[in-house]
Formats: sequence, structure tokens, C-alpha cells
Amino acid sequence: MNKKITALTLATILAASISLPAAMAAQQTAEVQSSVSFRDRPSTSSNVVRYLKKGEEVSVLNEVNDYWYQVQDRSGKIGYVSSNAKYIALEGAASGGTVGSTNGNAVIVASVSFRQSPATDASRIRYLQKGENVTVTGQPNKYWYEVRDSKGVKGYVSTSSKYIKVNAGQTVPGGGSNGNSGVVNGGQAVEAIIKAGMKYLGTPYEYGSNRNNNSTFDCSDFVRTAFRDAINAILPADSRQQGSYVKNKGNAVSDWHQLKRGDLMFFMSYKGTKASSYSGVNKSKATITHVGIYLGNGQILHTYSKESGGVRTDSIAGKHWEYRFLYGGSAL
Repeated sequence: MNKKITALTLATILAASISLPAAMAAQQTAEVQSSVSFRDRPSTSSNVVRYLKKGEEVSVLNEVNDYWYQVQDRSGKIGYVSSNAKYIALEGAASGGTVGSTNGNAVIVASVSFRQSPATDASRIRYLQKGENVTVTGQPNKYWYEVRDSKGVKGYVSTSSKYIKVNAGQTVPGGGSNGNSGVVNGGQAVEAIIKAGMKYLGTPYEYGSNRNNNSTFDCSDFVRTAFRDAINAILPADSRQQGSYVKNKGNAVSDWHQLKRGDLMFFMSYKGTKASSYSGVNKSKATITHVGIYLGNGQILHTYSKESGGVRTDSIAGKHWEYRFLYGGSAL
């Protein structure tokens, strides 16, 4: 029997054959805003199948992570595109704009700045208007919510009740319900951060890695990603800024034995494997060139070179890590 296989039938067959998540049942249409790579995997290092053109419509099948959508084009081919709003916009998205969601969990009470990062000096995406429904997806700290608007654009707004109200009975990821601050305690946050970091063991090292994907990391990108993935906290982008961030909290120590699990460790440049190689160095004026997460028991979780195999754990005592250590402390 000759029957044409429709795009919908093909999509069903393909979805079944690759065991796609249940969330894909709630497909949404999206329009390409500007030419974007249509890739075979959710990674900038993957193969480009073709370029989607401005104005093309695709079906969003799944939101893989904060950076990638799995989509199906009009020919039935399934691939991956950046979820950045400058490339793709959900059409007729449900309140809150997250793929598969039916309702937002918060409403804007009064016009408020919608910013690119949780800081008053961060670039403003636009103003959210009174009555808009949004989805609160995280709470980096007591002052900011991470939210998605009705088109799926992610940004940050003030947690002040004069600007936003979390709907009754709704829970804020990483926070509390009904707009109450409920940030996880220090111990829970530390374990969540370490767990988030450990899942990237073996991820390749790349100096100056792209902060918008997780296919490679340099040291500061890795630390930043672990904090963001675990507790939606956005740390500065490089190790020196992260060092200043920790030092400004007033809890930095120069003896690594005084560090607590989850503290950040900052190091100077490598000069050799012996302690004598670092004698006479004024560490108070040395430049930070490396950062990692202290695991306790003399262990560090970090990444520092392609040759070392990417993200890994190492012992500190009696090694150049101990001699290069400048200071460390909590970023929480």
C-alpha cells in the first residue's frame, strides 16, 4: 500500500525511535529570528546540518538545557538550535514561555526592568509590564529572580513584592513559595554545587571557553557553571574577578587547611613542582591565574589543561597546588 508519510507521522516515528522525553508531547511552534545553525547535537562543536533562515517555522520538541532547543523543521528533520531569543522565538507560548508548560507561576505587579544578569547595572532586555505572566525558574539570591517571559526569553527581575507576585501555591526553584525567600542553607548549597561540578568530570579543557555552552571549560567557566547549575548563582566570569568577589565577602584565608568544603581556591602561575620555586614570591601581590572548588580532605575539583584530561580532582598537599595557593573562601 502506497501512502505518503506525513511530516507528523514521520515525527512520531522518529520520536519513538530515539526515545524522546515525554515533554515533547507538548510541542510549540517557533519562528527563526535570524539565521542560525541547525545542528545534529546540542553542542557548538557538533555538525551543522544546515542553516535555518529568518522567518522559518519549526516545532520545538524539547528544551535540552538553558542553551539548546531540540526542534523539527518542516521537512521532518530533527536537530538542535540555540535557544537564544535573538535566534528563535516561541509563538503563542503559554504563560511563562517554557516548553511544555501551561501556566506561569508569577505575575508582574508593576512595570519592572527585565535584565540580562542579576545586577542593577546589568543590561536591560526590556521592561516587563503590569499583568504579564512569567515563570520564575530560580532565585540566585534574595534580591533577584531568574524568570522566563511569555516568549521564552530568560532574564532577571527584582524579588520585591511591589514588582512581582508568585502565584499562591507555586514554589520557586531554589527558593520558597508565594514569594517568600527560601534559599537553601549553606550546607545544602555546597553539596548541590559539588554534585553539579562532578557531573562534568572529563569535560575537555579549553582556554577562553564559550560561556554559553558546556562542551568545554576553562577553570573559571567550570566554577561559574557549577554554581549556576546548582543554585542559580551567577559568579563573575573570570578567576581574578571571582577572587575579588570572595575576598570582598571578608572570609578569605591564606592557609588552605582552614578552608571548608565548597570554598573556592585561588592560585598563582605555575613556576615548578618544588616549594623552593615559590620562595620569595610576594603572594599578596601575585596575580590569580587559576580557580577550583575545595572538596575537603585535601582535594580540589577543577580543570586546568587539555593534557590533564579536563575536569578532574587532585590532591593539594605536597604538590605545586599547595605552593601556588594564594587564598580561598566561600562565594556563598
